[in-house]
Amino acid sequence: MQLIKIEKAILPTPWGNFFIFGFEEKKNGKNHIALVYGNINENTPILSRVHSECLTGDAFFSLRCDCGIQLKIAMQIISKEGSGVLIYHRQEGRNIGLLNKIRAYALQDKGLDTVEANEKLGFSADERDFSLCADIFKILNIKKIRLLTNNPFKMQMLINAGINIVERVPLIVEKNSKNAFYLQTKEKKMGHLLHE
Repeated sequence: MQLIKIEKAILPTPWGNFFIFGFEEKKNGKNHIALVYGNINENTPILSRVHSECLTGDAFFSLRCDCGIQLKIAMQIISKEGSGVLIYHRQEGRNIGLLNKIRAYALQDKGLDTVEANEKLGFSADERDFSLCADIFKILNIKKIRLLTNNPFKMQMLINAGINIVERVPLIVEKNSKNAFYLQTKEKKMGHLLHE
């Protein structure tokens, strides 16, 4: 187990009260969180979202990506379901970090797509490690999940880490003129399933 659970508290949101759980990586002290809504029954597949940190989209409402709107809609869906989990995975910019993400944005401003920009900076298209998320599910005693995602790579990484995914639940959001090329790249180069 790479993580330890630190504490939990109530987090009131526009979609109801979630419990917010804090986790810390043993090796470096980095933190991650999970939002839990309603009662979690270990015998029932739990509607879950693994949301990778995106400061620009989640906090500053950037239209360059679909992250912020996916976060909002996922919380709405979980609330409407009556129970569920949202893991906020603190690996900014597909785990290249915030400053490198801004460097990648600058390259995208010159015409590169997200994959090309990451590769020009010396990274792969996606540097994330989802094994930490598998640890969070284990700590929360969640044995089966219905995963809110459009990303088959994320599904496979979680399955490889030992998470039992019984269903993929699409999380389709509308594109805009600022993120259309970004979404096209996710679909064509990274295999995201962006249609129901």
